[in-house]
Amino acid sequence: MNTLQAARRFFGDLVAALAEATDPRIADAFTAIHREDFLGPGPWLALAGDGYVRTPSDDAVLLYQNVVFALKPDKRLNNGEPSLHARCLSAIAPQPGERVLQVGAGAGYYTAILATLVGSQGAVEAREIEPELIAAATRNLAGFRHVAVVGRSGIEPELPQSDVIYVCAGATAPARSWMDALSENGRLIFPLTPGQDRGGMLLVTRRGNGFVRACFAGLVHSLCRAQQAAEADALRQAFSRGGEDTVKSLRLAPEHPDASCWLAGDGWWLSTAEVGAI
Repeated sequence: MNTLQAARRFFGDLVAALAEATDPRIADAFTAIHREDFLGPGPWLALAGDGYVRTPSDDAVLLYQNVVFALKPDKRLNNGEPSLHARCLSAIAPQPGERVLQVGAGAGYYTAILATLVGSQGAVEAREIEPELIAAATRNLAGFRHVAVVGRSGIEPELPQSDVIYVCAGATAPARSWMDALSENGRLIFPLTPGQDRGGMLLVTRRGNGFVRACFAGLVHSLCRAQQAAEADALRQAFSRGGEDTVKSLRLAPEHPDASCWLAGDGWWLSTAEVGAI
């Protein structure tokens, strides 16, 4: 095992451990997918506070850290934090043969990891709206025959029926089109966040026409592309109050919020009670 191979193996084990992932396939997927293939030529820009730090060389070993690297620094579009993605992937647990919709593919790095987890019998549709990133993802994922890169909004219907919906762009509400696209027992995870302020990765599981076992799989600061001012304000207030760790379910209209409501949106609300408990 050479130095780069050792760095990749350590990286996979590290991010899986930080994410407390119990499925060994998570560590193996992060080890197998070469990060340098999705970041363009080095040196690279590592996110540091409000700016970036340039790596001292184009040695790919430098990429195998739990560090965020830039894709389009002028727009603050980055290749996200590996341990956060590992935590989210562990939470949604993509299985071999499942259908995945990814919203916000970037240059395709986490798409490739999703594709590895569902295997060649599965399918991944990766949506992206930035023209340069669409081109990069299409090029970078050409070797994955079960991946389709689509240059289209990730909330625009019709969305493909999916067992997993993995959203990599912040939103102030769960899009109804995501709900409609989920299969029975399907899992959705997305950054519920008011812009650059603190938010959370909301995990939702579908059961029939209801959505249960909603919980936050981790806190996040994410650029919010789908933002409504009133919902963003309500989110800021809710996260300031705290208690997000008590959320247990997502309720949809026509059910009205009750005493268990942690946050109410337009036609949806988060409850601290299990479905059917109140």
